[in-house]
Amino acid sequence: MFRKFVLFAFLLLPLTAFAQLPDFTDLVEKQGPTVVNISTTQTVRSPLGTPQVPQLQEDDPFYEFFRRFVPNPGPREFQNNSLGSGFIISTDGYILTNAHVVEAADEINVKLTDKREFKAKVIGSDKRTDIALIKIEATGLPAVKFGDPNKLKVGEWVIAIGSPFGFENSVTAGIVSAKGRSLPQENFVPFIQTDAAVNPGNSGGPLFNMRGEVIGINSQIYSRTGGFMGLSFSIPIDVANDIATQLKTGGKVTRGRIGVVIQPVTRELAESFGLQKPTGALVASVEKGSPAEKAGVEAGDVILKFGGRDVVSSEDLPRLVGSTKPGVKSVMQLMRNKATREVTVVVGEMPEEARAAQRAPRRPGAKPPAESVSKLGMTLSEPTAEQRKELKITGGILVEEAQGAAAKAGIRRGDIILAVNNQDVKSLEQFSQLMGQFEKGKIVAMLVRRGGNALYIPFRIE
Repeated sequence: MFRKFVLFAFLLLPLTAFAQLPDFTDLVEKQGPTVVNISTTQTVRSPLGTPQVPQLQEDDPFYEFFRRFVPNPGPREFQNNSLGSGFIISTDGYILTNAHVVEAADEINVKLTDKREFKAKVIGSDKRTDIALIKIEATGLPAVKFGDPNKLKVGEWVIAIGSPFGFENSVTAGIVSAKGRSLPQENFVPFIQTDAAVNPGNSGGPLFNMRGEVIGINSQIYSRTGGFMGLSFSIPIDVANDIATQLKTGGKVTRGRIGVVIQPVTRELAESFGLQKPTGALVASVEKGSPAEKAGVEAGDVILKFGGRDVVSSEDLPRLVGSTKPGVKSVMQLMRNKATREVTVVVGEMPEEARAAQRAPRRPGAKPPAESVSKLGMTLSEPTAEQRKELKITGGILVEEAQGAAAKAGIRRGDIILAVNNQDVKSLEQFSQLMGQFEKGKIVAMLVRRGGNALYIPFRIE
């Protein structure tokens, strides 16, 4: 009798667990028609055709023969087709999708769930957030409802609808894995991370919460194979909606800027700057004539608040500044020399294209006029007058080699050390004297010029 009871209880467990799973059918039935399939065609012109010759190495005896005597077919054109997804945001035909879905497209076709097809035109796109607004000529269309990503909770159920690999209106489910994710080269989007299956073709499709509201646009996946590996990233709908509104009204997106180069505050840097915990954005350099310089911001400042909102990590600042309209006065709270202060900055406007970073000039084979092998694991020299002029610096010392403690800290060959704990470095001798003042085990903040940028590196004295 006991064995039968245990077996019966065990069989009931899967049924109980199954009963707790959400039912997505009603949501998909209502919101599925708002999702569209997007196909694009792009004409690509190849400067040279591809002669039908075998793949040979240059040292192969037949390579020269084929190069000289097999004719080249010359320039040719071919069609490049791609697939993506989107969703209708207004009954008169406005559709949101990813910028990379419609980028450089000569023709955009939109297919609805009722099999109707339309030609679409691009109203505007923004590469920095990967958002595009397109339009089809139609009325009475089903449109999505917008949710609030700020109310989204980690662990909450979500579903993605799109056209992975061209399979229209495919539905996948998962949970919110994390919020506010930062990805490389994506400074203006606090991504929503989910484990809902997203594959090529899902780009631009909606991410729904269980109330049937769009809370994100599926944009990127992390993959080593090109397919889904459990990590997908969506653009919060409030970010996308703000971009869409600007594209619709003005045809372009304007962002604020204050003219600072920032870096994260690590635990070691927090200790060297007197912070109780690693928070805020550390100012590595301030652009001359920028709004930040006019407001009195200096290299070495840690920005703790912007416009009344906390800067918890360095990734927060570009989003807060970027979402501020140019010309607006914003109050920033700074930490400088272990004391807080407030400054008011008039936000400027970010240019369309970021300027390319300059590389530090280094003459091939040039021997430095003076060298010093430091006990800190660095071979150092003083830059030549020519190097100082090209780099537009008056002091600093050049790192010829980095090993040991220096390499471990992240210092590289070619770096120029400009300051230590905000004390300017003028010469090798002065640098040695400066470093000799610190006790063993002390963490100091070295301001380093690398390429066209400056950054602070925490260095522990050994």
